[in-house]
Amino acid sequence: MNVAYDAAPEGEIKLVYVRSVAVAGLPDALREQIGAVETVYSVHGADGAQLALVANRDMAFALARQHEMQPMSVH
Repeated sequence: MNVAYDAAPEGEIKLVYVRSVAVAGLPDALREQIGAVETVYSVHGADGAQLALVANRDMAFALARQHEMQPMSVH
């Protein structure tokens, strides 16, 4: 039997995207705060707005989940 099932009502799942960012490409003020790390991870909203920069991928995913968002990797 085929029955339509709406698993996630529109607007209920908040997707965010996680990607690596080279510290060398960040503004000077941020590079000074980050220190000797070469790569950080950025969390972006569905509209592309940067929401956060964090030290590692695991932290980015944890941050998203703590705020009831569904993280996805972007390469």
